[in-house]
Amino acid sequence: MKIVMLGAPGAGKGTQAEKIAAEYGLPHISTGDIFRKNIKEGTDLGKEAKGYMDAGKLVPDELTVRMLLDRVSGDDCRGGYILDGFPRTIPQAEALDGELKKLGEDIDFAIDVEVPDENIVKRMSGRRACPKCGATYHLEFIPPKKEGICDECGAELTIRDDDKPETVKKRLDVYHDQTQPLIEFYEKKGVLHTVDGTADVSDVFEAIKNILK
Repeated sequence: MKIVMLGAPGAGKGTQAEKIAAEYGLPHISTGDIFRKNIKEGTDLGKEAKGYMDAGKLVPDELTVRMLLDRVSGDDCRGGYILDGFPRTIPQAEALDGELKKLGEDIDFAIDVEVPDENIVKRMSGRRACPKCGATYHLEFIPPKKEGICDECGAELTIRDDDKPETVKKRLDVYHDQTQPLIEFYEKKGVLHTVDGTADVSDVFEAIKNILK
């Protein structure tokens, strides 16, 4: 069972990917983790990627796909895997598709966790973090006992740059421009399934389980 998770930043696809991984015993694979692992271990692929990154260049899709295929060739991926954060663009999806076809394989499910932009801005701009102990809060869903103060260590809470409304809106613009076309790509392949990401986390997961049946 090979699954691609789709959805805007902050839609909760990472949370759902973790739940799917735990329920079905599948590895949850993010390209960020693959990059860090290869670079840390000094693999040939990692050195190649680091060369681009050190030069301030984007790692080419072809190299990212090679790293990904190297990862999914592992024994733990024999029963399938969940891709989170890849592919991000149509060229990446096409490159992945082409390489999987050579192996006689294909993506079985593309799950789009759909959340309106205004919900995501509200969801992410409500996040607060403790710079001292790393505890995280949400003004609406997990508020601190005392406004603006960490329950754990008493430090003043901050809002991360990534969670500021203007930053979130920019990230959503990039998503709509680059990543949303993937929805049509996987729809044409007949593997796209959409779930309502505004529902409770457990309800979203139940909807996904019904799809994977």
